[in-house]
Amino acid sequence: MEGITESHSIKESNPSPARLMLVDDHPVLIDGMKALLKKERCLQVVGEAHDGRQALDMMDKLNPDLVLTDISMPHLDGLELTRIIKSTHPEVKVLVLTMYANPSVIRAVLAAEAEGYMLKNAGKEELLRAIRRILNQGTYYASTVLDVLLKGLEQEMPVNSTTPSVKEVLTPREIEILNLIVAELTTAEIAERLFISAYTVDTHRKRILEKTHARTIVGLIKYALSQGLTGSFSGN
Repeated sequence: MEGITESHSIKESNPSPARLMLVDDHPVLIDGMKALLKKERCLQVVGEAHDGRQALDMMDKLNPDLVLTDISMPHLDGLELTRIIKSTHPEVKVLVLTMYANPSVIRAVLAAEAEGYMLKNAGKEELLRAIRRILNQGTYYASTVLDVLLKGLEQEMPVNSTTPSVKEVLTPREIEILNLIVAELTTAEIAERLFISAYTVDTHRKRILEKTHARTIVGLIKYALSQGLTGSFSGN
Protein backbone atom coordinates (compact mmCIF):
# COMPACT_ATOMS: atom_id res chain seq x y z
CA MET A 1 0.00 0.00 0.00
CA GLU A 2 1.66 3.17 -1.19
CA GLY A 3 1.70 6.44 0.64
CA ILE A 4 -0.60 9.29 -0.26
CA THR A 5 0.66 12.28 -2.18
CA GLU A 6 -1.05 15.63 -2.04
CA SER A 7 -0.13 18.93 -3.62
CA HIS A 8 -2.80 21.17 -2.12
CA SER A 9 -1.85 23.66 0.58
CA ILE A 10 -3.25 23.31 4.08
CA LYS A 11 -6.73 24.80 4.38
CA GLU A 12 -6.43 26.59 1.02
CA SER A 13 -9.96 27.97 1.14
CA ASN A 14 -9.32 29.91 4.35
CA PRO A 15 -6.47 32.46 4.53
CA SER A 16 -6.40 32.40 8.33
CA PRO A 17 -4.36 29.66 10.02
CA ALA A 18 -6.13 26.43 10.90
CA ARG A 19 -6.65 26.19 14.64
CA LEU A 20 -5.27 23.04 16.27
CA MET A 21 -5.70 21.62 19.76
CA LEU A 22 -3.21 19.02 21.01
CA VAL A 23 -4.39 16.44 23.55
CA ASP A 24 -1.91 14.05 25.18
CA ASP A 25 -1.11 13.13 28.77
CA HIS A 26 2.64 13.31 28.11
CA PRO A 27 3.79 16.97 28.07
CA VAL A 28 7.04 16.05 26.30
CA LEU A 29 5.04 14.72 23.34
CA ILE A 30 2.95 17.89 23.16
CA ASP A 31 6.14 19.96 23.25
CA GLY A 32 7.52 17.88 20.39
CA MET A 33 4.36 18.36 18.34
CA LYS A 34 4.43 22.10 18.91
CA ALA A 35 8.05 22.23 17.80
CA LEU A 36 7.17 20.33 14.61
CA LEU A 37 4.25 22.60 13.78
CA LYS A 38 5.47 26.04 14.85
CA LYS A 39 7.08 26.84 11.47
CA GLU A 40 3.89 26.07 9.55
CA ARG A 41 2.31 29.45 8.84
CA CYS A 42 -1.00 27.85 7.87
CA LEU A 43 -1.33 26.18 11.27
CA GLN A 44 -1.78 27.62 14.75
CA VAL A 45 -1.67 25.57 17.94
CA VAL A 46 -4.31 27.36 20.00
CA GLY A 47 -4.28 25.11 23.05
CA GLU A 48 -3.18 21.91 24.71
CA ALA A 49 -4.83 19.50 27.12
CA HIS A 50 -3.52 16.54 29.09
CA ASP A 51 -6.71 14.47 29.16
CA GLY A 52 -10.04 14.32 27.39
CA ARG A 53 -11.99 16.04 30.15
CA GLN A 54 -9.70 19.06 30.08
CA ALA A 55 -9.95 19.16 26.29
CA LEU A 56 -13.76 19.27 26.42
CA ASP A 57 -13.66 22.11 28.94
CA MET A 58 -11.56 24.12 26.48
CA MET A 59 -13.49 23.40 23.26
CA ASP A 60 -15.89 26.33 23.24
CA LYS A 61 -13.23 28.82 24.27
CA LEU A 62 -10.58 27.69 21.78
CA ASN A 63 -12.89 26.82 18.87
CA PRO A 64 -10.38 24.48 17.15
CA ASP A 65 -10.70 23.31 13.57
CA LEU A 66 -8.82 20.09 14.31
CA VAL A 67 -8.12 18.15 17.49
CA LEU A 68 -5.05 15.87 17.54
CA THR A 69 -5.52 13.38 20.35
CA ASP A 70 -3.92 10.34 21.91
CA ILE A 71 -6.08 7.31 22.81
CA SER A 72 -4.83 6.25 26.25
CA MET A 73 -5.31 9.09 28.76
CA PRO A 74 -6.65 9.44 32.32
CA HIS A 75 -10.15 10.69 33.24
CA LEU A 76 -11.46 10.58 29.65
CA ASP A 77 -9.65 8.69 26.90
CA GLY A 78 -9.23 9.78 23.29
CA LEU A 79 -11.89 7.42 21.96
CA GLU A 80 -14.59 8.78 24.24
CA LEU A 81 -13.34 12.31 23.58
CA THR A 82 -13.80 11.70 19.86
CA ARG A 83 -17.33 10.41 20.36
CA ILE A 84 -18.30 13.46 22.42
CA ILE A 85 -16.70 15.93 19.99
CA LYS A 86 -18.56 14.34 17.09
CA SER A 87 -21.81 14.61 19.04
CA THR A 88 -21.42 18.14 20.40
CA HIS A 89 -19.07 19.79 17.87
CA PRO A 90 -19.57 17.86 14.61
CA GLU A 91 -17.78 20.55 12.60
CA VAL A 92 -14.51 19.88 14.47
CA LYS A 93 -12.17 17.36 12.84
CA VAL A 94 -10.33 14.71 14.86
CA LEU A 95 -6.99 13.08 14.12
CA VAL A 96 -6.04 10.23 16.44
CA LEU A 97 -2.30 9.90 17.10
CA THR A 98 -1.43 6.74 18.99
CA MET A 99 0.98 3.84 19.39
CA TYR A 100 -1.91 1.35 19.15
CA ALA A 101 -2.09 -0.63 15.91
CA ASN A 102 -4.81 -2.98 17.12
CA PRO A 103 -7.67 -3.83 14.71
CA SER A 104 -10.31 -3.50 17.44
CA VAL A 105 -9.04 -0.03 18.40
CA ILE A 106 -8.95 1.05 14.75
CA ARG A 107 -12.52 -0.16 14.25
CA ALA A 108 -13.63 1.72 17.37
CA VAL A 109 -12.03 4.93 16.08
CA LEU A 110 -13.75 4.42 12.72
CA ALA A 111 -17.06 3.88 14.51
CA ALA A 112 -16.51 7.13 16.40
CA GLU A 113 -16.04 8.80 13.00
CA ALA A 114 -12.64 10.37 13.57
CA GLU A 115 -11.31 11.81 10.32
CA GLY A 116 -7.84 10.36 10.81
CA TYR A 117 -5.75 7.71 12.52
CA MET A 118 -1.99 7.47 12.43
CA LEU A 119 0.82 6.11 14.55
CA LYS A 120 3.10 8.28 16.66
CA ASN A 121 6.21 6.91 14.97
CA ALA A 122 5.21 8.62 11.70
CA GLY A 123 7.42 11.39 10.38
CA LYS A 124 6.72 15.11 10.14
CA GLU A 125 5.84 15.00 6.44
CA GLU A 126 3.22 12.31 6.97
CA LEU A 127 1.73 14.26 9.86
CA LEU A 128 1.45 17.40 7.74
CA ARG A 129 -0.03 15.35 4.89
CA ALA A 130 -2.65 13.96 7.27
CA ILE A 131 -3.52 17.42 8.59
CA ARG A 132 -3.73 18.76 5.03
CA ARG A 133 -6.06 15.99 3.94
CA ILE A 134 -8.38 16.36 6.90
CA LEU A 135 -8.60 20.16 6.78
CA ASN A 136 -9.48 19.98 3.10
CA GLN A 137 -12.61 17.99 3.94
CA GLY A 138 -11.01 14.58 3.66
CA THR A 139 -9.77 11.73 5.79
CA TYR A 140 -6.39 10.20 6.55
CA TYR A 141 -6.07 6.64 7.80
CA ALA A 142 -2.39 5.79 7.49
CA SER A 143 -1.51 2.91 5.18
CA THR A 144 0.16 1.05 8.06
CA VAL A 145 -3.05 1.35 10.07
CA LEU A 146 -5.22 0.09 7.22
CA ASP A 147 -2.84 -2.81 6.58
CA VAL A 148 -3.35 -3.96 10.18
CA LEU A 149 -7.11 -3.63 9.84
CA LEU A 150 -7.36 -5.46 6.55
CA LYS A 151 -5.32 -8.47 7.68
CA GLY A 152 -8.08 -9.53 10.04
CA LEU A 153 -11.02 -8.10 8.15
CA GLU A 154 -12.60 -11.35 6.93
CA GLN A 155 -12.72 -12.84 10.44
CA GLU A 156 -13.50 -9.65 12.34
CA MET A 157 -15.88 -7.80 10.03
CA PRO A 158 -17.65 -10.31 7.76
CA VAL A 159 -20.08 -9.04 5.18
CA ASN A 160 -23.64 -9.16 6.53
CA SER A 161 -25.57 -11.35 4.13
CA THR A 162 -28.93 -10.09 5.44
CA THR A 163 -28.38 -6.60 4.07
CA PRO A 164 -28.43 -5.59 0.41
CA SER A 165 -25.09 -5.95 -1.35
CA VAL A 166 -23.28 -2.88 -2.58
CA LYS A 167 -24.18 -3.87 -6.16
CA GLU A 168 -27.86 -3.73 -5.22
CA VAL A 169 -27.51 -0.30 -3.62
CA LEU A 170 -25.11 1.55 -5.92
CA THR A 171 -24.61 1.80 -9.66
CA PRO A 172 -21.29 0.61 -11.16
CA ARG A 173 -20.20 4.24 -11.51
CA GLU A 174 -21.08 4.98 -7.90
CA ILE A 175 -19.11 1.93 -6.74
CA GLU A 176 -16.15 3.17 -8.77
CA ILE A 177 -16.36 6.59 -7.15
CA LEU A 178 -16.86 5.06 -3.69
CA ASN A 179 -13.63 3.11 -4.13
CA LEU A 180 -11.79 6.30 -5.03
CA ILE A 181 -13.32 8.25 -2.13
CA VAL A 182 -12.30 5.59 0.36
CA ALA A 183 -8.85 5.47 -1.21
CA GLU A 184 -8.71 9.14 -0.10
CA LEU A 185 -8.63 10.83 -3.49
CA THR A 186 -9.93 14.38 -3.48
CA THR A 187 -12.85 15.53 -5.61
CA ALA A 188 -10.42 17.10 -8.08
CA GLU A 189 -8.34 13.92 -8.26
CA ILE A 190 -11.43 11.76 -8.86
CA ALA A 191 -12.64 14.11 -11.56
CA GLU A 192 -9.28 13.97 -13.29
CA ARG A 193 -9.06 10.19 -12.97
CA LEU A 194 -12.54 9.60 -14.42
CA PHE A 195 -12.53 12.47 -16.95
CA ILE A 196 -15.62 14.09 -15.43
CA SER A 197 -16.27 17.43 -13.75
CA ALA A 198 -15.85 18.12 -10.06
CA TYR A 199 -19.54 19.01 -9.96
CA THR A 200 -20.41 15.54 -11.27
CA VAL A 201 -18.21 13.94 -8.62
CA ASP A 202 -19.94 15.95 -5.89
CA THR A 203 -23.34 14.93 -7.26
CA HIS A 204 -22.34 11.25 -7.17
CA ARG A 205 -20.94 11.69 -3.68
CA LYS A 206 -24.24 13.11 -2.39
CA ARG A 207 -26.18 10.24 -3.97
CA ILE A 208 -23.80 7.66 -2.47
CA LEU A 209 -24.21 9.21 0.98
CA GLU A 210 -27.99 9.13 0.61
CA LYS A 211 -28.14 5.55 -0.66
CA THR A 212 -25.77 4.16 1.96
CA HIS A 213 -27.27 6.25 4.79
CA ALA A 214 -23.78 7.44 5.66
CA ARG A 215 -23.50 10.90 7.18
CA THR A 216 -19.83 11.54 6.46
CA ILE A 217 -16.89 10.32 4.40
CA VAL A 218 -15.81 8.31 7.44
CA GLY A 219 -19.24 6.71 7.33
CA LEU A 220 -18.54 5.69 3.75
CA ILE A 221 -15.31 4.00 4.87
CA LYS A 222 -17.32 2.03 7.43
CA TYR A 223 -19.87 1.08 4.77
CA ALA A 224 -17.14 -0.04 2.37
CA LEU A 225 -15.62 -2.22 5.10
CA SER A 226 -18.99 -3.77 5.91
CA GLN A 227 -19.39 -4.68 2.24
CA GLY A 228 -15.94 -6.22 1.96
CA LEU A 229 -14.62 -3.56 -0.40
CA THR A 230 -11.09 -4.13 0.82
CA GLY A 231 -9.66 -3.17 -2.56
CA SER A 232 -10.78 0.38 -1.77
CA PHE A 233 -7.68 0.87 0.34
CA SER A 234 -5.10 -0.40 -2.12
CA GLY A 235 -3.68 3.08 -2.70
CA ASN A 236 -3.34 5.02 -5.93
